[in-house]
Amino acid sequence: MYRPRVIPVLLLKNLGLVKSIKFRNHRYLGDPINAVKIFNDKKADELVFLDINASRENRLISLDFVYKVGDEANMPFAVGGGIKTIKDIRSILKNGAEKVVVNTAAFENSNFIREAVDAFGSSTIAVCLDVKRNLLGKYQLVYKQAEKKAKEDLFQFAKKMEDYGAGEIIIQSVERDGTYEGYDIELIKLISQAITIPVVALGGAAQYTDFNLAVNKGLASAVAAGSLFVYHGPRRAVLISFPTKDEIKNIFN
Repeated sequence: MYRPRVIPVLLLKNLGLVKSIKFRNHRYLGDPINAVKIFNDKKADELVFLDINASRENRLISLDFVYKVGDEANMPFAVGGGIKTIKDIRSILKNGAEKVVVNTAAFENSNFIREAVDAFGSSTIAVCLDVKRNLLGKYQLVYKQAEKKAKEDLFQFAKKMEDYGAGEIIIQSVERDGTYEGYDIELIKLISQAITIPVVALGGAAQYTDFNLAVNKGLASAVAAGSLFVYHGPRRAVLISFPTKDEIKNIFN
């Protein structure tokens, strides 16, 4: 029976596991490979690793790191960070990832998405759209760790990515990132209604019931989170967790 995927999204900075709040105040959490081992034990559906500095530093996520994750992970995983050529994607897949997540390159050369899909298929290419509201309250696309504003309209661009063959859209609220304020359900719903490919909700999940809201109210196909899976309690003690199969079943019932 189909159920939505539940996906931990893990951030890398200098090859260390970090967590942010609204894309700022990055806190070092530990060894990312150790996190992979724990998520193996907890039988996570899949993992996403994003190197947050790769595009700004004009480099690709470490292929050695990708290989180490591939050697350790029992579940499918995707990686993002500095991907801008077909060669980049081929190298990442060769080192064990099943999927790539593209952000900056989608804005700087949107045809790259079409070329990547032609080379590797839709299921291999995910596009991450980072979104924040502007002073007028309108949704604004941003990239490069929210330091640059995209010229494109959010919904037209999401549709363009679908038309170019992207397999799924990860929609991330910058303002909800790490805040435990819950997903931006309005944003998720507007994107889900604008396109037909899977939408992955990201940014703000505080509890498992937020997953239900993202799927049943926001119409997301999958849910992703960071803080919820790496912190515990009001003091944000570092403790990696993931819902059990029974818990997941109850979440979406």
